[in-house]
Amino acid sequence: MSSATGGSKPGEHAAYPGTFDPLTAGHLDVIERARHLFARVTVLVAVNGGKQPGRGAAERAALVRREVPAGWGNVAVAAWDGLTVAFCRARGAGVIIRGVRGRADFRHEYQLAAMNEAMGVTTLLLPARPALAGTSSTAQRDLATSGGAPRLVSPEGRSGGPGGTPGRS
Repeated sequence: MSSATGGSKPGEHAAYPGTFDPLTAGHLDVIERARHLFARVTVLVAVNGGKQPGRGAAERAALVRREVPAGWGNVAVAAWDGLTVAFCRARGAGVIIRGVRGRADFRHEYQLAAMNEAMGVTTLLLPARPALAGTSSTAQRDLATSGGAPRLVSPEGRSGGPGGTPGRS
């Protein structure tokens, strides 16, 4: 791979950026699938000026770390304030992973993927599994704000405790 990605070989290291406010079952599913495609996956908890998360990046990263199963040894979590491509270059991630729930996501992600490619980093779009396509952080936040207890459902469909995956709540 090009020097723009720090010399990383394809399949070696991927970054999965997002605000993860909060982490959802859909996010966990993307991480689960990506960890089987790449030797290392970094879940990149990003600062996005266009979004107003309820918690800072460091706190969100800690919450994501808590929810990632201990057995997923090739998955790391990091907070990052900057372009994802800059992280990839600095840390040798050759691919950016993005989840796509539908057409609107695809249009937006395709535009970002084209920009990332122009800067030397490939983007892999992973379509959401049908059972998780309706899952969104916005819906989880709205439920929590209205007094409901959001429940994180594992990729296998088992429900965890409030905000937690099985055995991780």
